[in-house]
Formats: sequence, C-alpha cells, structure tokens
Amino acid sequence: MKGGNKMSDYDAKYIEEKFIQYAKMNTRSNENSKAVPTTPGQVVLLKELANEIKKLGLTDVSYSDKDAYVVGKIPANSDKKVAAIGFVAHVDTADFNAENIQPQIHENYDGKDIDLGHVVTLSAKEFPSLKKVIGQTLITASGDTLLGADDKAGIAGLLGMAKYLHENPAVKHGDIWLAFGPDEEIGMGAARFDVSRFPVEFAYTLDNGNPGDIAYETFNAAAAKITFRGTVVHPGEAYGLMVNAALMANEFIDGLPQDFVPEKSKDYQGYILVLNNNGNVDHAEINLIIRDFDTDHYLKMKKLVKDLAEKLNEKYGANRVNLEMHDQYRSPGDLIKNNPYVVNLVHHAYAKMGLPVHHIPFRGGTDGDFISEKGIPTPNLFNGGANFHGRYEYVTVENMLLLAKTLTAIATTHLEMDGNRDETPLKR
Repeated sequence: MKGGNKMSDYDAKYIEEKFIQYAKMNTRSNENSKAVPTTPGQVVLLKELANEIKKLGLTDVSYSDKDAYVVGKIPANSDKKVAAIGFVAHVDTADFNAENIQPQIHENYDGKDIDLGHVVTLSAKEFPSLKKVIGQTLITASGDTLLGADDKAGIAGLLGMAKYLHENPAVKHGDIWLAFGPDEEIGMGAARFDVSRFPVEFAYTLDNGNPGDIAYETFNAAAAKITFRGTVVHPGEAYGLMVNAALMANEFIDGLPQDFVPEKSKDYQGYILVLNNNGNVDHAEINLIIRDFDTDHYLKMKKLVKDLAEKLNEKYGANRVNLEMHDQYRSPGDLIKNNPYVVNLVHHAYAKMGLPVHHIPFRGGTDGDFISEKGIPTPNLFNGGANFHGRYEYVTVENMLLLAKTLTAIATTHLEMDGNRDETPLKR
C-alpha cells in the first residue's frame, strides 16, 4: 500500500481475536420484539465494547438504555482544531441462525473449495469473489450458521484503528467519535439514536462492501398496505350489486408501472415490489414497498400509489380502498451532495492507501440513512466481508486490517485537509 504507516504497525492478531470473540456471540435482532435493543445478546456485546474502548483510551464512553448505543471519543492530539468525525458499526446480525457460531480459520487460503460442514461447500466457482482473497487468512462459519461479518468485521476494524492510535500518539488527528449500535438489520436502531450524544460534523458507517467502495446514495424507501372492501351477494343476484374486492386489488396492481419492478432493476434503478396479494370477494389486501435512489421520482411513485387508491374509490364508491403508507428510510444522497467534502475526503484517503475508488449504489438501507436524516452526513464505506446474511459468509483478517488502516488514513487526511476542504461536486 502507498503512504501512511506500515500495515505491520497494526495488531492483526488483536483484530482477528476480537472478531472471533464477537462473532461467537448471538446478537441476532428480532423485529417482533418491543425491547430496546430487541435482543439481550446485543446488550451483552454493547457493554463489552464499552469496556474494551475504555481500555483503548477512549473518553466520554457511555451506554444509553434509551437508544442502546455505545459512544466514545478518541481525543484530539493536535493543536490544530478540526471538526470532529465519527465512525459507526452495528452489533446485530441478520435473520439467520446465529446459535453456536463456530468461526473457522483457513490460513493462506489456496483458492480451492472449502467444506464448511453440514453438507455445505464454499465454492470458488459459485462465489468468484474468493479469488480476490487467495493467500489471505479466511474466516468462515461452520455451515449451519451465519458468521456475522456484517457488521462485526466493521467493529473489529474500528477497534484495530483505535488500538493503533492509542499506541502511536505521534499520529496526529482531531476528535474521533465511535458509535456502536443495535438493530440495524431490522431498521430500528439508528432511528432511535440520540445524536446529541455523537457530536460530530460527519460520519461513516462500515457496513458491507469491498475495499475501495464508498456508497453515499441508498434507496429512499416506503411501505404501503392497501385494503379493499367488497360487497358480497349471491352471484346469481349480483348484477349491479356485487363489488369484488379481489378484482379491485388486481386492478390496482395493473395500474402500477409494469417495468418498475425488482426483476428489471439494477444499479441506480428503483422499483415497486408487490409483496403479497391476498383476498376474496369480501376483502383483499396488498402489501408493497417502494424503492428509488432519485428523490423526485420516489415522491412521484408514492403519489402514483395514492392516486390509484383515490381513482378506485371514485370508481367503486368512497371508502372501498384504504391506503396506509409510510416512509421507512430516506437516502442520505441529497444531504451528502450538498456536503461533498465528506466523500472527497475519502477519495484523498483512498489515494494515499492506493485503493481505487468505487462509487456504488447501496441497494438497501444503512444506519447512515437515519443518521443523515438527523443532520449528520453519513455515507457507507466497507468492512471487507462477503456473502452476508447466510451460511456462505466470510471475511479475511487482511481486509479487516486494511479497514483499520483506511480509517486512520481518513482521520489523518482530515487533519491535513480541513483548512483546504475539497468541495468538488459529486458525480456518480
């Protein structure tokens, strides 16, 4: 890698051990729980992280029962005053078996298929991304669980940076805040986050992605439930009387744009997905989601759904169709485009690291969506893992180590650049 401190200056063994320790902890979130956070395993890990970052010299460390976030500060060690920056990782794992996770270490991975156990094979043919990590120390699960690299790889890399800066005070930086949160996988954690506890000008999530990736646009997202009330009479006497709720639901679906669907959507394209269509003559229900990177088009699609419901009410009678629609999250893209330094800083840091920049559309949501909506521009970087949310998940020690060094490069580059910010407009 170009520039910066030598990779060997970072404690790879510490990063590996912390990842494995945390991966073994069941922190799967639960969307049906009303607790904060939604599962007790998350609390255990969050409080463990609070203790760990205290050992690494962080100050102002706190855990809140209200939002279940742990925050802490790596204090500035430079006389130059710069805006505080933040890094965010989440502790929960996705909706897949997380009981008795047994991480498997494959040193000097040779590129061949790996028998994970339980008649499961991690195949280099099926997953060609494995070719990128030949020669590295590969960590997988044991075939019947996920691994939890999303986002425990981000946590391990973040701790690796904190340990490095704690042990190398000659590396100058401004205030750096770390935040560890719950329930990202179910879209509930960052929505509760009290960002007054996180006094930064901008931040970055470390959620998925390959080295060199940066995603500053995600979907805007909404969910809708549409119910249809029919009138049931004997079909032999139905003329002029029957109103068929199931057919109204079909008519509604027919009014949706036929090409604006997931199976025809990629990159920065959005979609409307009909999740289900259930009903009979008396009652029918449709659930759908709307996803779009372009805010103006997203609003048009929401209006289209609303207009369809109103037209059917005009056709069949008032209150036949009821629409309940709500925003789930909003893309940080509009805010970040107005604050381009947040992304351009990463460009400069990646250049120091010799990492090619890849602007990618994040075809989902991140905690950064909610944090950005609260006024803190928060794009997503990478954590170096792959095949997230299932039994084929993996990460390498080298990629987590690279993340630690990259985060340091961002912090030190920010100190160097803050008086001369690069505000070049962002382009996809």
